[in-house]
Amino acid sequence: MGFGAQLLALALLSLAAADPNDELCLTRLSESLEDPFHKLQNWTRAVFANPCQGFTSFLQGATCNNGRIYKLALAGLSLRGTISPYLSNCTNLQALDLSSNSITGPIPTDLQYLVNLAVLNLSSNTLSGEIPQQLALCAYLNVIDLHDNQLSGPIPQQLGLLVRLSVFDVSNNRLSGLIPASLGNRSGNLPRFNASSYEGNDDLYGYPLPPMKNKGLSILAIVGIGLGSGFISLVLSFTAVCIWLRVSEQKLASEESKNSQFMPDY
Repeated sequence: MGFGAQLLALALLSLAAADPNDELCLTRLSESLEDPFHKLQNWTRAVFANPCQGFTSFLQGATCNNGRIYKLALAGLSLRGTISPYLSNCTNLQALDLSSNSITGPIPTDLQYLVNLAVLNLSSNTLSGEIPQQLALCAYLNVIDLHDNQLSGPIPQQLGLLVRLSVFDVSNNRLSGLIPASLGNRSGNLPRFNASSYEGNDDLYGYPLPPMKNKGLSILAIVGIGLGSGFISLVLSFTAVCIWLRVSEQKLASEESKNSQFMPDY
């Protein structure tokens, strides 16, 4: 066999064999997710061993690029379970869409290792816990869509460092605290996100959301009440002193009148 034929054989062999990282990524993801309606019929270990051949994908919901998993689109499949942290092994992944399922649990911090990730859509699930600040390490992120979940805690201000971010939606969660200015009031040519990106979080506040109404007492109200109560206390104290002095004067006058009756005349 000539040298050129050997190179061709090696190239074909590399295309036929799955990347071991992709294989582990897919295997663990299939183990962490439940498919009650069997919509992922070809998600089997046999396919995981060879999900791609060049740009051709043999796996439902997957798109390949040069023999690697490039995109996973598993939206609206009634999937349950959790997101495997081993997703980070799909290091060529640029788009992850698990939206409109019934996935629970946290967003794995290990997603920070998907350094090529541009689209992250985990919306319309039942995800809980905090938004990982480590997502800021995915510098190519263009889309973060997490709306309609049960995420709690503050919005990490580190996400404001994602200069490519053009879509950001965390509406209808349980987030709290002040919206970071780096996201709520972006400057320069950076895309801005309006109030609809943050609505539906009762304890979230700050621009671009409208001022909170009926959410306890404002600082001015608290100060006003404090000053008012202090003034009332002062008035009551002054009134009490005046009454005491008046009563004392009347008592003293009465005693002097009694004593004068027993004094001899000179």
